[in-house]
Amino acid sequence: MLGTRRPCYNTAVRFAAVLVAASLLGVSAMTDTLIAQGSGDAPRLGTVDFPTSASPEAQKHFLLGLLYLHSFEYGDAAAEFRNAQEAQPDFALAYWGEAMTYNHPLWRQRNRDAAVTALQRLAPTPAERVASAPTDRERLYMEAAEALWAEGPKAERDTAYMLAMRRLSQAYPEDPDAQAFYALSLLGLSDGVRVVPTYMRAAAVVEELLGRYPDHPGVAHYMIHSYDDAIHAPLGLRAARAYSGIAPDAAHAQHMTTHIFLALGMWADVVSQNIIAAELTWWGPGHYTAWLGYALPQQGRFDAARENLERAHDTFESSERRRGRGYMLSMRADYLVNTGRWTDPALEWEIDTEELRPVVRAKDAFALGYAALQRGERRGAEQQLLRIAAILDDMPDATTPARDVTAIMAKELGAALALSDGMADGALSMMREATALEDALPLEYGPPDVVKPSHELLGEMLIELGDLSAAVVEFQRALALAPLRALSLRGLGRAAAEAGDEETALRAYRDLVAIWVEADPNIEGLDEARSFVSARASE
Repeated sequence: MLGTRRPCYNTAVRFAAVLVAASLLGVSAMTDTLIAQGSGDAPRLGTVDFPTSASPEAQKHFLLGLLYLHSFEYGDAAAEFRNAQEAQPDFALAYWGEAMTYNHPLWRQRNRDAAVTALQRLAPTPAERVASAPTDRERLYMEAAEALWAEGPKAERDTAYMLAMRRLSQAYPEDPDAQAFYALSLLGLSDGVRVVPTYMRAAAVVEELLGRYPDHPGVAHYMIHSYDDAIHAPLGLRAARAYSGIAPDAAHAQHMTTHIFLALGMWADVVSQNIIAAELTWWGPGHYTAWLGYALPQQGRFDAARENLERAHDTFESSERRRGRGYMLSMRADYLVNTGRWTDPALEWEIDTEELRPVVRAKDAFALGYAALQRGERRGAEQQLLRIAAILDDMPDATTPARDVTAIMAKELGAALALSDGMADGALSMMREATALEDALPLEYGPPDVVKPSHELLGEMLIELGDLSAAVVEFQRALALAPLRALSLRGLGRAAAEAGDEETALRAYRDLVAIWVEADPNIEGLDEARSFVSARASE
């Protein structure tokens, strides 16, 4: 059963984060302050050292809010900052903290109205709010918040905030929170599109801190975000290992480790940590259950993937306003494509797609269309291709990653239809266009938006057409973008074995057998991989 697989790094995760206050030590105004790791059974969120002008009671809530903020537990953070305001109504940084909970830079979300409302409870104007902070350091934090929440386009405000945080970090180089928030402000400049040089600048900031502040949640967290793509992920592994233990009662912290684990194909760890995160929150369609739903088929655990999908759907159906529609569609698409269960009852679920993001709707259309084609239902596939075409027609003409992702899936489904009609040249031409588009996309993290990676699909088509050497190249490219992805490993093993490249086939099949150590019996490719490896071992 899905829930019986226990976490790798945490054996005592508890859903009692409010008890962190029991670990507060020695808080006093204008002195160094510390929230220490709890001992024994005490829950943990990490360690921060952030002196302020607050009263002891306000400081206690402020520090707890800060810990939640560093782990993107925004609701809990806002509540603690409001508690600090209640304890000391003139404590400026309590309002700064609440305002910062309304900025989610890596999720491309911001709520200026809520942030300004929070700040205005301190004082009506930016100048008055900054002046209310009694120390130079606290005034610089307030100035940074005012820079972020002034009127103007998001990109302009993000840049102004980054510059303000850079000034603060330079003025107080021994303030780890100033450095960590500066790194986060750099990551926020990308606005959802990974700009590698900027990400490496952020990484350089937090790399300097990890050894000195090994229990600081923000340092490990932002390092993971800096490195969470298939190329740079090895650099983030020690932060991922650390963050799980730093903040075991923060669901996002448990999930966040898997940004590195997934990029490295460490599927058992992706599964275990997202189970923890889902248990700490809810098991409806969402970020944690979606990542879990992607990882389980990579382990060959199709039945567990179905259990996860069904559980999420049951929760979705019973939730108010059917929360998580986009995730529900995405989870179903990943499940269908990665298990090959083309007749699964999940195909019959009616999920409203109105007002969802174009990429989510295109992903749903591709999965339904590709499944229909595998069942021999050509008309159903054509109808879903028309859906994707309509989505593209409604998108702006300018090239964007979202438009390119949608176009890739349109070309893939079109190519699959062409190949089913015997038009091999047309199919391969469309697939070459799809792979060129995918190669040009910015580096991404997590389960791919292109639900069937284009190099993997092209490799499978080339096997069908007998061009085995070319298929090997495509699967190798797919694995460079998504290490240890099961279907790409299976394809590489097959293509290389049939081409007589036993060394490449053996490496691929060994990797597949290793990640399928707990696979369901009789899934396609399991016996062939085991037999190939076993036969070579006996030679």
